[in-house]
Amino acid sequence: MHPFLDDALHVKWSTLVPEAVEPDIRHALDTAKERIEAICDQDPARATYESTFGALEEASELLERGWGRLNHLDSVRDEPAQREALNQMLPEVSDFYSSVPLNPRLWAILRAFGQSAAADELDPVRRRHVEETMLDFTQAGADLGKEDKERVAEIQAELSKLTKKFSEHVLDSTNAWELVIEDEAKLAGLPDSAKAAALANAKAKGLGSEEKPAWRFTLQFPSMYPVLQHVDDDDIRRQVWEASTKVGAEGEYDNTALIWNILKLRQEKAEILGQKHFADLTLQRRMARNGETALGFTEDLHEKIAGPFQQEYKDLCAYKAEKTGEAVEALEPWEFSYWAEKCRKEKYSLDDEALRPYFPVDRVMGGMFELCSKLFGISIEEKESKYYEPGMRPDCAADIEVWHPEVKFYDMRDAGSGEHLGSFYADWHPRESKRGGAWMNCLETGLPPVDGAGRKPHLGLIIGNMTPPVDGKQALLTHREVETIFHEFGHLLHGLLSDVPVRALAGTNVPWDFVELPSQIMENFCWDRESLNLFARHHETDEVIPDELFERMIAARNYMSATAFMRQLAFGKLDLELHLHPGRYAGRDLDEVDAEILDGYKAPMKTESPSMARRFNHLFSSPTGYAAGYYSYKWAEVLDADAFTRFQSDGVISEAVGRDFREHVLSKGNSHPVDELFRRFMGRDPELEPLLVRSGLSQNVA
Repeated sequence: MHPFLDDALHVKWSTLVPEAVEPDIRHALDTAKERIEAICDQDPARATYESTFGALEEASELLERGWGRLNHLDSVRDEPAQREALNQMLPEVSDFYSSVPLNPRLWAILRAFGQSAAADELDPVRRRHVEETMLDFTQAGADLGKEDKERVAEIQAELSKLTKKFSEHVLDSTNAWELVIEDEAKLAGLPDSAKAAALANAKAKGLGSEEKPAWRFTLQFPSMYPVLQHVDDDDIRRQVWEASTKVGAEGEYDNTALIWNILKLRQEKAEILGQKHFADLTLQRRMARNGETALGFTEDLHEKIAGPFQQEYKDLCAYKAEKTGEAVEALEPWEFSYWAEKCRKEKYSLDDEALRPYFPVDRVMGGMFELCSKLFGISIEEKESKYYEPGMRPDCAADIEVWHPEVKFYDMRDAGSGEHLGSFYADWHPRESKRGGAWMNCLETGLPPVDGAGRKPHLGLIIGNMTPPVDGKQALLTHREVETIFHEFGHLLHGLLSDVPVRALAGTNVPWDFVELPSQIMENFCWDRESLNLFARHHETDEVIPDELFERMIAARNYMSATAFMRQLAFGKLDLELHLHPGRYAGRDLDEVDAEILDGYKAPMKTESPSMARRFNHLFSSPTGYAAGYYSYKWAEVLDADAFTRFQSDGVISEAVGRDFREHVLSKGNSHPVDELFRRFMGRDPELEPLLVRSGLSQNVA
């Protein structure tokens, strides 16, 4: 029995224990190697698509399943024995994946078929699979000499180890800090919801008592951010801010050296593969094509936004000066969110806490499902599930199992045919064993009906770290958290609605500057009156958001929008500069480098913020990830703002437009060039203006 490799749709999570890691992953590795060898051993003259590229697609299926599940558990249920087992197998798995495109016998077979007349006669999707796979191989070094191939493999193995250590440092240093407050007066200004969560957190840790309560705060976002936004005590906000800047930055958790080593190895790999830098290596087949284009895109937007951004900061300093009666030339970083929130409340009479009662998490999910059913012709049903402690599942159990009691499981079907398209898990609240942020992943990529075989459903998951439930009551979310749920569900739709017969081209396996289009377009529905009425309902009365509150919410939508815009550009700028010009910065003080790169991208605070690169998981927690690709969020925002104008022109909740989006984007994956898919949906190339209009910046940057 190999529980990590079991192909059942309903994963038996409690059987995925650390003791099973080595035998399961080693079995999967052996199977993959045997299958690769079988491809290599065939007569090139008799090779077919099925015996070459099709067989390669199946070769590492077991390994991808087992390794994917293990890495998922590492993200949501970290514990020492499991971490040790993963790290023990990491070198072998990395070596295998690195070896595949560098295998000369395999490449000879694939290239022979790929250049044959038989390949030219394949249907368009399989022909694209052949072309994309051959590009994968050449980009990974298939045509290199023996010594260079060996060095590329060594670099990949080393990057796997270094980036895994980076991620562990971020998680461990996040969990290493806490702030326990025993004087409630120090929490003046903090909303009741945040205070209740901190009280419950302290109780769960055995801190405080009924007579002498305590409030515990952590660096998990739902705990930390309300403090920075609302607590009147300047010193407490300073403590929380300082602690957040030290994640991945001190002592045994310091990621500084790892960052420079990762950048050095990525640059060396790029040079071996004939590219000037890692950005060009990574972006060859993305919409931007190269690093300079991506950087130019970022800098062009910066020029358009710089004026409004600087004005917003001046206005905020002036607001604080007005309220305190003191001259204010600059703010401390732990003051920024506090005064911004005070100003927003006063300017728009809008408090996030006034909206929370309208966003109970289950109602948000249910309304989102109803909306997507109308738009995309699907139905979603929650299925009863059960949690078993690891190793404690009874042999006779037939339950749908989850990895934590808070996780829920759903089936997605086509509304017309009733066909089971896929299933997914949802896990929304923070835990110390769970990494921060929000993400979507595909555990099993299914297949549409092919050659008489029935559809194989997809299996996915959506994860977040939203406001947790308190005292058994349902979690009430902020509007931004609601947007995050819609964002991740957009990624999930891209995965589960995929109708591509080749897994390598299915779902979210698209260029990374296109992958955020389906996710970001879903966020738009969080601002429309009609769609809000489907999911934004009071948790006690079931009433929709009152018109007067909705109007204030819309009026405040673009408050500090240039600042939010610039924040994303800064992340992209830092990423691209480090990967375009590593030699310019290598070995220097990382905080000085950060300040130099982001001059004009960050507001001039009284106290300089240390570089967030040390906790920037997007860039440094995997061998590639979003490295040289963080600009993708803004690039795709241009696409989503433009694409949403089609929904707006047809009444927003438009079945016709929704079906078109499913047909031309969500179902197609990478089976066609993605710029072509966008043109099929919009009838033209993308335009920038809709994003500037949506952000309230169009006139400001004219």
